[in-house]
Amino acid sequence: MLTQPEFEALLERYLNGGSLPGERQLVERWSEQLGQREPLTLDAAELETVRTAMWQRIEELTGGIPAPVTADTPVVSRTLSFWRAPAVRWAAAAAGVLSVGAGWLLQHQRVAVAPHWVQQVNNGPRVREVLLADRSRIMLQPGSRLRYVTDLTGERREVYLTGQAYFKVATNPERPFLVYTDKLVTTVLGTSFTVTSSAGNLRKVAVREGRVAVQERQGARLNATPTQPSAGTVLLSPNQQAVYSETEHRLTKELVENPVVLVRQKLDFKNRPVGEVLAALEKAYGVNIVYDPARLRKCTITIALEEESLFEQLTILCKALGASYKLADDAQIIFEGSTC
Repeated sequence: MLTQPEFEALLERYLNGGSLPGERQLVERWSEQLGQREPLTLDAAELETVRTAMWQRIEELTGGIPAPVTADTPVVSRTLSFWRAPAVRWAAAAAGVLSVGAGWLLQHQRVAVAPHWVQQVNNGPRVREVLLADRSRIMLQPGSRLRYVTDLTGERREVYLTGQAYFKVATNPERPFLVYTDKLVTTVLGTSFTVTSSAGNLRKVAVREGRVAVQERQGARLNATPTQPSAGTVLLSPNQQAVYSETEHRLTKELVENPVVLVRQKLDFKNRPVGEVLAALEKAYGVNIVYDPARLRKCTITIALEEESLFEQLTILCKALGASYKLADDAQIIFEGSTC
């Protein structure tokens, strides 16, 4: 069964002039039956809108989760005459034209029986646990939705998320686990992390343990993994998160809001070098604290840092030394200002 990313790749290959045999004729047949015989020319935003609407109809026609086209189905409003059609005309045209595309797709499936898609929707007030066939566990937050193939067949384990969920993925280096949201693709081999894809400007992927690769969905390389990342991939370690800003169209790496202890350390120091204290914090939380060793080489301190959070511990340390810290790009902490 052709997956949604593979279908999106079909459209993108056409627009980039790299269609495989049979694909160009299929896309142009859609165009002709919608009343437009010119070659398709779409910008990135238009492509995103069109492929979303088309995929909804293909899912219906190929046995996927029902997704009826409604009056609020996305419509493209420029470049080609048939893209200017009102929503009602687009919905009607898509219903007829995509039946041709669905037939073509079904003919090119690798297996005779279409996979069974499952949709889990959490409409309740509490977190809902979803157990997948590979023993991966997903904690689906209220108001969230998860879509996946029952037996997770294929070379990749793929799920589609709307909302927020915590994933604890069963390890399988041979079959990466991919989470698709509206803007991001998250790839792991086996680890735990949280994905947030709710309404609003920011999308987040926060890592609890292991290594995670995050890409923008548009143009994502589906063969990229944490061990073999592609260009543009953000690699995350525990206590790090990737944040995508829709207004800035930018994906960045930063520390999570409340880093947790990864390695228990005794943080009780008596007349010890400040550099030793910073090194202990780095090890405890798996963070990178950048400082000038020359400025701190004569600095010693007696301090106990046991119950506080990382940022509270840094604040206490800074007050004792007359120093300061700030969060920098790439999930780093800059410690500066003290010469003792």
